[in-house]
Formats: sequence, C-alpha cells, structure tokens
Amino acid sequence: MTPTIIIVPGLGDSGEQHWQTLWQRKFGAERVRQDNPEHPVAEVWAARLHEVIEATPGELVLVAHSAGVATVAHWAQLSSGCGDLDRVRGALLVAPADPEQSGLDTLHPQLAALAPLPTAALPFPALLVYSENDPYCTPERAEALAEAWGAAAVSAGEAGHINVESGHGDWPDGEILLSEVLHAWTPPDVVRF
Repeated sequence: MTPTIIIVPGLGDSGEQHWQTLWQRKFGAERVRQDNPEHPVAEVWAARLHEVIEATPGELVLVAHSAGVATVAHWAQLSSGCGDLDRVRGALLVAPADPEQSGLDTLHPQLAALAPLPTAALPFPALLVYSENDPYCTPERAEALAEAWGAAAVSAGEAGHINVESGHGDWPDGEILLSEVLHAWTPPDVVRF
C-alpha cells in the first residue's frame, strides 16, 4: 500500500502555484494548515503537524518545504517515544530555512521563532534537498543539518529557495525525488545533480 503524503508548508502556507499545492492536488495528499502561517511558533506548528498525523491512518511520507522542514524536526523531537513516529516511512525535506542564519532578520524575522533547530537524528529516513544559492540556508549548513538528522543530502544546484519565485511551480525533478522516498530508496550521503 502506498503511504499517504502529508504536505508541511513553510511561511505563507505555500501558495496556489507552489509545487506543494500542486502535489497536494495531484497525489491527493493531506496538508498541514497552520492557524497563523506567517508567524511560526515551534511548539504550536509541531502540535498542528501532530494533529494531522494522528488524523491520517496508515503509513506516511512527510513533504516539507522551508520553515516546514523546521516543523518536522521540532515535531520529531517533541514526539520522541510516540507511536506515530513508527508510521512515518520517510520525509522529503526541501530548502530548509535556517532560523539561526545571520541576515534572516531582514528577510523574514519571524523565522527566529523556530530557533534553535533540533539536531538529533530523525527517527525515520529522510532526504534533504538544498540549493546552492538559497538565501535562507547555506549549502554548508544544509549538509550539516542533513548529517545531524541522519538524512541524505541532495543539491538541486542553483535553484534559489525551490519555490515559485525561483521557477519551481511544477517541479518534475522533485517528483522523482519524492518517488525515491516513497519507495524507500537509501541514497548516498550527498548527491549532486
């Protein structure tokens, strides 16, 4: 049986043309909707993710973007020992926003509410996709997060924040990576394409 995809958006809830929204429609995915999608609070956003996970039966694959990646990391830490962790077959973590990165206070100061990011290994397989020129996270930090979380790291090249503004409405390369996560592929530590 194919796992259910749960979309975990970042700030602004990923708009109508964002690949997460397109995937939600295309794959019949569930979606985490935060009460205040512009102002994250780590525990509140993690609790909402937990509610969606509890309400969704069967095996799951989490698909997170930007601040949604931090939400997944916080949820995993806060849910340590929870049976729901066992139902997560894998996670696709795309373009993490680093709330500890200097200079983000001018881009999105509200991201600071997600700091510090948990650095414990995730209790499920994960694939972290990062961009070489993402204004919200350096490649070095993305690779360090992947290593800490026990995730494989994949560079998407110079892909901006891997969102609509960087030309990633429909994201076919992402669908290939999602397919790998759905089929429990175990990638090497760092892949570049």
